[in-house]
Amino acid sequence: MPTRIDAELREFRDWTFRFRPAESHPARLLVLIHGWTGDENSMWVFARQLPPQEAVLAPRAPYSAPEGGYTWREIIPGTWGLPGIDDLRPSAEALIGFIDDFSASVDMTVRQIDLVGFSQGAALSYTLAIIHPERIRVLAALSGFLPQGADGLLASRSLAGKPIFVAHGRQDNMIPVEQARKAVTLLENSGAKVTYCESDGGHKVSAECFTGLAELFV
Repeated sequence: MPTRIDAELREFRDWTFRFRPAESHPARLLVLIHGWTGDENSMWVFARQLPPQEAVLAPRAPYSAPEGGYTWREIIPGTWGLPGIDDLRPSAEALIGFIDDFSASVDMTVRQIDLVGFSQGAALSYTLAIIHPERIRVLAALSGFLPQGADGLLASRSLAGKPIFVAHGRQDNMIPVEQARKAVTLLENSGAKVTYCESDGGHKVSAECFTGLAELFV
């Protein structure tokens, strides 16, 4: 049986994932979205800090990355750099469909989900919140970025009152901290309730920001 720390590796309709059921009902569902070259195990450290009323789902991205691991963006030769919202939209739509089908299969009623995304996974989380704001309860974007094209969509949509936690390190040499600062401004302009944690660290979550993340789901 899975415990609060460990969870079964499962497969369902072409998706590979880890799942920890909640210890109480009704349950909330939190989805952990890994970054570039990650997999279903990469984010599980966060599950240890989540309250028992959260069922936790950690899916593997659908595309293989050339360096190993997996990615939420289809690999197209000759295209590099940070993905745009249209690059991530297919995975976002597929993930919502998978969440709905899997939750129904385990008798969970999931109208809204909680998201924690790291790096490219944060960009996918932003994409989900922008194209399906009604489906997202709270969102945490860690060491990530708003995908290209998101600013135009945010200008015409409202995230009024949506709790969003953003964490980034000033020494991040993969995704500059300016990306996080820009995201915070655009999200606040769209009405989101943003909590921002900036630390001296690199491309990871600092202890200080990790504490702030845990408080989001209390």
